[in-house]
Amino acid sequence: MTIRHHPNDATLAAFAAGAMDEGRRLVVATHLDICPACRQAARAFEAVGGVALHDEAAALPLSADARKRALDSIEQDLASGQDLPAEKPAVAQAARQSALSAYPLGAWRWIGPGIYWRPVDLASPDTRVFMLKAAPGTALPDHSHTGIEWTAVLQGAFRHDHGRYGAGDFDEADESVEHNPRVEDGVECICLVAMQGQIRFKSLIGRLLQPFVRI
Repeated sequence: MTIRHHPNDATLAAFAAGAMDEGRRLVVATHLDICPACRQAARAFEAVGGVALHDEAAALPLSADARKRALDSIEQDLASGQDLPAEKPAVAQAARQSALSAYPLGAWRWIGPGIYWRPVDLASPDTRVFMLKAAPGTALPDHSHTGIEWTAVLQGAFRHDHGRYGAGDFDEADESVEHNPRVEDGVECICLVAMQGQIRFKSLIGRLLQPFVRI
C-alpha cells in the first residue's frame, strides 16, 4: 500500500495536543491506524511539546518545516539515549488496532445510486462522523461544503480534481473546495468521513438527491 495523502502538520499537531473534537480526532486516528509515518510524526509533535493551540494562538500557522524539525528532534533524543515521553492517550489509542472499532455503527442506508451511508455513534455535537460506501465506477455529484470534510479511505479508491485517493489516504477539504469524486473500477470504496456544515450540490441530479442525503 502506497499512501500519498496525509493530514497536514497543523492537523497532526492539534491531534497530538488533544486540541480537536472527538469526531475529527477519530478520523485522524483511523488514518494513523494505517499510516506508520503519520503515527511517528504525531508522536514527534508530542515529544517536542506539541503546539499551543489556545484561542489566542489558534490563527498562528506552523512553519513549512515543522514536521521535519519535530522528527529531527525525536531522532536526536533517540541518538543521545534519552527516553521519549510516554504517548498521550490520543496517540496511544491511534497506534492500536482500529480506533473505529471502539464505536457503535448504524445500519447501511441507501442515499443514491450505488451509494450507501452508515452513522458512527459518538458524542461530537459540532462534527458528524459516518461511513460512505460506493460501488466501483460510481460518480458522486459535484458538490462543495459549508464547513470541513475530512476523509480517511479504508478500501478502494476515488479520484477528483485534486488527485487520486486510495486505501490509507487522507483527504482534508474545507468550504473552499468543490469536487466530484468518482470511484475507480475494481472494488467498492469505503471511507470514514468527519463533516462540519452541510453539503451543497451543484448539479440537478445532486439537488434531486438532496432529500435523501441527511448526513
